[in-house]
Amino acid sequence: MSRNPLPLADRNPIWRARLSAARQRVLEAPPPPVEGRLRRVAGLTLEAEGCRAALGSRCLVKGEDGMPPLETEVVGFEADRLYLMPVGTPRGIAPDARVLPLSRPARVRVGEGLLGRVIDGAGQPLDGKGPLRVEHSRDLAGPPINPLERRPIERIFDVGVRSINTLLTLGEGQRVGLFAGSGVGKSVLLGMMTRYAQADVIVVGLIGERGREVQEFVGRTLGPEAMQRAVVVAAPADAPPLMRLHGAWQATAIAEYFRDTGKRVLLLMDSLTRFAQAQREIGLAIGEPPATRGYPPSVFARLPQLVERAGNNEGPGSITAIYTVLAEGDDQNDPVVDSARAILDGHIVLARRIAESGIYPAIDIEASVSRVMNELISDRQREQVLRFRKLYAAYQRNRDMITLGAYQKGSDPLVDEAIARWPRMLAFLQQDRARAVSAADALAELARVLEGEAK
Repeated sequence: MSRNPLPLADRNPIWRARLSAARQRVLEAPPPPVEGRLRRVAGLTLEAEGCRAALGSRCLVKGEDGMPPLETEVVGFEADRLYLMPVGTPRGIAPDARVLPLSRPARVRVGEGLLGRVIDGAGQPLDGKGPLRVEHSRDLAGPPINPLERRPIERIFDVGVRSINTLLTLGEGQRVGLFAGSGVGKSVLLGMMTRYAQADVIVVGLIGERGREVQEFVGRTLGPEAMQRAVVVAAPADAPPLMRLHGAWQATAIAEYFRDTGKRVLLLMDSLTRFAQAQREIGLAIGEPPATRGYPPSVFARLPQLVERAGNNEGPGSITAIYTVLAEGDDQNDPVVDSARAILDGHIVLARRIAESGIYPAIDIEASVSRVMNELISDRQREQVLRFRKLYAAYQRNRDMITLGAYQKGSDPLVDEAIARWPRMLAFLQQDRARAVSAADALAELARVLEGEAK
């Protein structure tokens, strides 16, 4: 009897199929990471040789003298050299340190257990309340929403601020910019909207601000009641630029999770300018040429990538996002200001001259606009808003003449009415920070200002 020279696995069809599948898995499996060496440190940029990793992936740099390894992210490469940016503060890193690429991508831990917590840009708790009890995770840089799958903005979003609810009506899923210089009441207005907005969940990203402001925002601005439905991501000014970027991405990813569960989310990002400045630091550090007033092109690519993740998707949930934009030197033509104005669904401008006159919130009605307002309000409200704006603009154009007493009554009927109604209009624009005004009450007050007897 002749013997079959083939192995048993090749003679059995079932075993042959299993062996083929196993070989295929070996071929498709990624190669094991190859260690590299740290060759150069320039500022916050680390340069490694001898290892391969994709953009956005993580690498560990081994520390010396018992120091923990430093986690970094690949932000660029040139030939066989990787440019790494530290996620934390680099300490204990020596020349020729070992660099080990990691296979895992950056993830964000999400879940109901985040409510009431304060975390940093890496997702670690800052509030001393113990470890996070969350059961899910998602990518730090989530996929963009298909434009054709975005649900239209059809419902009014009540923020509890009278002038915004009537003259700059916002909708659920709108992305709005709050443009302001320093010291004009930006934080006060943010606090009012945080406490009074009709939202199920509030996600706050404090990006690049002073560390002192984190405690003030959590303790005073939010308060214990609002904090129960809020998540605060804090990446203050002394955090590395990559940590500040991750803080903004992380706040957005958390808001996306709650939106996907069907909740109405208010996302407050303070500030979009600090996000842009962090990207500028990274871009310049790896040799990207500056293009506009020192900002490299990657800054203006990152801004829409962050903003477009907010809004409505095809589900019932929504993310209404408010991004603060710092107008340095009150320059409304700053590159970041100009870019943000173009990609957002509206802008609320706070003016220093209004704040200096003692009017809070110091909203410049003439310079502010909500791009979805006309689709949300009734014809009657539209007429009232248009009339209020005309009266406001007429008074502002003739303000100097009115103040000096040079204006002659009867010269212009619109100016005459504006002068008569100005005290009520001024009172309407002001609001105590401790008082919330619903959208319905604000509309009733607007009608009384315009339809009541002029004095």
